[in-house]
Amino acid sequence: MEAKGEVRVAHPSPNPVGQRSPWGTPVTAPEPCSLAAVMDEEFAKTLQIEEEAALKDQFGNQEDYSSALELGSSTETDTSNDMLLAQMLQLQFDREHDNMLAKEEAKYNGESKVSISWSKYKTASSSLKDPDYEEDDVSSEDDDFPVMNSSSSMKKGMSPSKSKSILTKHDAGVCGKRNASRVMEEFPPEFASGKDLDKDIKLSNSVYNSLKLHSLEEEKKSHRVHEKKEHSTVEMAVDPRTRILLFKLVNGGILESINGTISTGKEAVVIHASGGRLDQQIVPVECALKVFKTTLNEFKNRQKYIKDDYRFKDRFSKQNPRRTIRMWAEKEMHNLNRMREAGIRTPDVILLKKHILVMTFIGENQKAAPKLKDVPLSTADKQIAYEQCLEMMERLYQVCNLVHADLSEYNMLWHQGQVWFIDVSQSVEPNHPHGLEFLLRDCTNVSTFFSNIGVHGVLKPHELFNRVTKLDLKPGDHQEFLAQIESLQKFADDEKQGKDVDNFAFDYFFEQTRAEQEVNERSARKKQSADQTEREHLEGD
Repeated sequence: MEAKGEVRVAHPSPNPVGQRSPWGTPVTAPEPCSLAAVMDEEFAKTLQIEEEAALKDQFGNQEDYSSALELGSSTETDTSNDMLLAQMLQLQFDREHDNMLAKEEAKYNGESKVSISWSKYKTASSSLKDPDYEEDDVSSEDDDFPVMNSSSSMKKGMSPSKSKSILTKHDAGVCGKRNASRVMEEFPPEFASGKDLDKDIKLSNSVYNSLKLHSLEEEKKSHRVHEKKEHSTVEMAVDPRTRILLFKLVNGGILESINGTISTGKEAVVIHASGGRLDQQIVPVECALKVFKTTLNEFKNRQKYIKDDYRFKDRFSKQNPRRTIRMWAEKEMHNLNRMREAGIRTPDVILLKKHILVMTFIGENQKAAPKLKDVPLSTADKQIAYEQCLEMMERLYQVCNLVHADLSEYNMLWHQGQVWFIDVSQSVEPNHPHGLEFLLRDCTNVSTFFSNIGVHGVLKPHELFNRVTKLDLKPGDHQEFLAQIESLQKFADDEKQGKDVDNFAFDYFFEQTRAEQEVNERSARKKQSADQTEREHLEGD
């Protein structure tokens, strides 16, 4: 450590006197000062005196020397306060840090259209980042919401509480302008807010909140309406897989063309098509394609119709909805074939392709036959329709060994003066755990419909049930009759235990009535023969 005021002697030049160095005159480097000398106030005063003496020698005129001292004192910053000095050093460090971040940000983004901002990592305030910061660079949007008026700048040493012209974010005017601007910027474009809001318009917080709530309600309502339209569109259409299957039917020559939708239901869409050829056989000119829905299905309770049906219960899988749909289409195909063999008027099955069932078209000239509920029948036609319906129900149960399970005026067509049964995919056999309950429901629907349209002599539901099943259950109210059916089904289940699945579960009841049926059939044949003989005798006379 060197003592204060010690004079150091420079080392002699290595070059001899009179010889010049080829590198020029060497410059003697200033001797470094110690840390104690730098922090010494007396040493600083000595340096200040030397600088003033150098300025005085440079400016010969006293006035020029005084003006130079004033200029130097005005440009230099007062460093007598340690806190102020530390803040200035920190500010300089923050500026250098922000400049480095700006360079890294520009290098990282490059010429990309999507840039990433690193502004949140910057430390210096926005007004102190650039020494050339001017008030004119502020956007006009900031001018609309001033924080402090130009005439309200606080004097040095004045407390903020003593300034009476400070505007905060809670000011009514500032909030009003900001709310009006947010209505135009943040609300959805479809929100009907009237004319464009000018900057002079001010909205209070209560008005803005009311508009915000109304905007949210309108947006939710719009989403619900749009979603309903989309769902209704999907219900009338088919998914891509089904569309490919339809294209294959047309390309294979089975169908000539697909013309359009006939009707839609909870389980399927019926489409009209023109027939072609299948295995060198002519397909009918008009066909009906029943496309079972695979998405957005409204028929959620299929399992109770199919899982207990011995024909399909081993193949039923609740985890695979598409396989269930195909099984449902196959079930309708088998039921239609069985009904056609028994002489019941139903569409003929032409082809089954996964979940698409091709059938004959019930109607003429691309106009489907109307449902029984939509036909204005005469009194005679009403009676004929009722008698045909009873006959087909008896044949369906006694010959086909089936229960329609959804029989009503909606699933019966009126074509060429006759009743046709459709939609038999849910039909089950009477040995189904709910088979007789489904039959009672069908009887109730048929009796109610024909009674409402004015047909005379309509059987009551329990009477129709006994006529179809040939059982002699005691009449009573609906609950009592249903209780008898449940006990009958329980007895049938007990009888079924220990027997093969293919055996009919109601053999016990049919054995009781088989002899009676044979007697009735013989009596009917004898009566028919007697009537024929009488007619021939009358014609001979």
